[in-house]
Amino acid sequence: MNDKQVTFGIITPSYAPDFERCKLLCESVDKFISPAVKHYLIVDRRDLQLFRQLENSHTELLAVEDILPWWIQRVPFLKKAWLSLKTMPLRNWLVQQIVKIATGQEIAEDVAVFVDSDVVFVRPFDFQTFVRDDGKVRFYREPKGNEIQKKVHLKWHQSASNLLGLPDVDLTIPDYIGNAITWKKENVVKLCKHLESVSGRGWIETLANTYNLSEYVLYGIFVERILQSESGHYNRAENLCNDYWYPEALDDEKLSQLIKETAPEQVALMITAKAGMPVERYKPLLEKEFSF
Repeated sequence: MNDKQVTFGIITPSYAPDFERCKLLCESVDKFISPAVKHYLIVDRRDLQLFRQLENSHTELLAVEDILPWWIQRVPFLKKAWLSLKTMPLRNWLVQQIVKIATGQEIAEDVAVFVDSDVVFVRPFDFQTFVRDDGKVRFYREPKGNEIQKKVHLKWHQSASNLLGLPDVDLTIPDYIGNAITWKKENVVKLCKHLESVSGRGWIETLANTYNLSEYVLYGIFVERILQSESGHYNRAENLCNDYWYPEALDDEKLSQLIKETAPEQVALMITAKAGMPVERYKPLLEKEFSF
C-alpha cells in the first residue's frame, strides 16, 4: 500500500476570447472535483483583470509574463508571436508549451493535470483514482497512435527524440496527447535538466529554437525511453474526456448527440474553441444531461 497522499494541481492556460469557456470549466471543477484541488489559470497579464472574477480559495491566477524569462517579451507589433532576445520570435503556441513545462515544475503539488479551457467536467471525479496502491500515477499512452494526424505526430516524435539525444524514433508513434494529462513534477524537473545536458543550453532556449514541438510528446518519450521504470507512472490508454477536435460547428441535433455519446467512464467533455460554438449553445444541454 502507498501511505503518502499524492497531491494534484490542475493547470489551464487561457486567454480573453476563451473566458466564458474557462468560466464553465471552473464551475465544473468546483462542482465535480472532490476533494478540491488547486487550479492554476495561466493568462497574459493584459487579461488578468478579466479573469480575477474566477479566483477563489483553490483557483489561482498566474501571468504568462511572470513565468517566462526576461528575454522573451510581448511587443505590440507582433500579434501571433513573442519577441526573443536570444532566438527567433516565438509563436504563441510554442510560448504556451514552454509556459506549461515551466509551471509543471514550479507548482507546489506532486502532479500537474493539464486541462484545456474548452474542457468541462461532467461527472464527479477524484484525482486520487489516478494513483495505484504502489504510488504510481496514471499516464496516458495510446499505443496505436493517432492515425488521422500520423504525419504531424511523426514530426513531433522526431523532434522530441532529437532534443532528448535519442538515436532513433519509435515508429509505432504512440499518442500521449489528450485532456486531463498527468505529469509528475519531479519528472518535469528531470526532463528540463536532461534537455540542458543534451543541448548545452538552458532548456527554455533549447525549446525556443525548436520548430516542431509537442510538450506532451516530449514528456511522454522522456518518461518512456529515458526514465522507463523509474518514472513513477503506469500507462493507461482510456480517454477520460469525450473530445470534439474538429473546427466545424455542429448543428443542434449533432451537438446533442455528441453530449449524449459521452461514455459512462468519461468524466469530461471537450468542444474545441476552434469550432466557434459559444458556451450558451451547449451549457443548457449539459445541465439537462448531467444535472450540471
